[in-house]
Amino acid sequence: MKALIPAAGMGTRLRPHTLNKPKALLPVAGKPILGHIVDDLLEAGIDGFVIIIGFCGDSVREWFHKEYPEVDVTFVEQAEMLGLGHALWTAREAIGDNPFFCILGDTILKADYASLLAAEDNCIAVREVDDPRRFGVVRMDGDSIAEFVEKPEIPPSNLAIVGAYLIRDASALWNAMTDIIENNKRNRGEFQLTDGLQDMLAQGIKFSIAPIEDWYDCGAKETWIETNRVLLEGSKSGDYSQCSIASDVEIVDSKIGAFVSISAGAVIRNCELSDCVIGPNAKVIDSKLSDSLVGESALVSNYTGSVNIGDWCELESGSTKEQK
Repeated sequence: MKALIPAAGMGTRLRPHTLNKPKALLPVAGKPILGHIVDDLLEAGIDGFVIIIGFCGDSVREWFHKEYPEVDVTFVEQAEMLGLGHALWTAREAIGDNPFFCILGDTILKADYASLLAAEDNCIAVREVDDPRRFGVVRMDGDSIAEFVEKPEIPPSNLAIVGAYLIRDASALWNAMTDIIENNKRNRGEFQLTDGLQDMLAQGIKFSIAPIEDWYDCGAKETWIETNRVLLEGSKSGDYSQCSIASDVEIVDSKIGAFVSISAGAVIRNCELSDCVIGPNAKVIDSKLSDSLVGESALVSNYTGSVNIGDWCELESGSTKEQK
């Protein structure tokens, strides 16, 4: 079975880190978000991928071919950001009418993927949430889904769709989305996948759910750092517990605390770090950082506190500037 991964979004809430790279390639716990997804799916038996790209799509192509040179992959470009339903619809020819599994390119789940992929019916991963108004939501009738609703003002349940879908009736989904798109049936200004799934329900097609407990988000600074923390729990990198540190990182006269992820080529000198994600080739000098995100080839010098700086920027004693 193939996996379809929409990864075309611009990730505007994560700027400046997504000004020059797609959200799916942001590092967390030692690898890009997309790397966690692909590794988990390969382990579960997925034998090929269709990845929907858009902003900085060439970066996704290059990264995938470098990291997974033997894995079957097709890239499909979504030229316009017109919603998740539109994103999947652009990949209909690459997928065909075969059953497929879809997971969003910014969604890390720690789930029993093998069981989910073995479900007899179309199956939607869900989790109970406190405020379902921010999500697509399902209403149940016994063991089957009775209704899909996108970001409802009055939610029919607290079961939020977490961004993972097993679609066995692919042709029915493509027909539903074609009708929605060709007739310009927009919901909140976009072509919603939930509307396509609801049309399938109206045709009598059955959907079950797979409850998920561990659903990790990197959609904002705070959740990115929290996801890094959760994924590093119990890990060990050399002499450093609950950390992920690339083999060529230079660490001199520094204390590396828990939940620190440091990418390849970084230099850490005379520092104390905790709860940090440090990008490739970054330099952190004479600093004490916590709850921080430091972009690729950035420089932080003589700073104490929490920072959030993008690629190729400098932060020295509280002043920020772009490197020349």
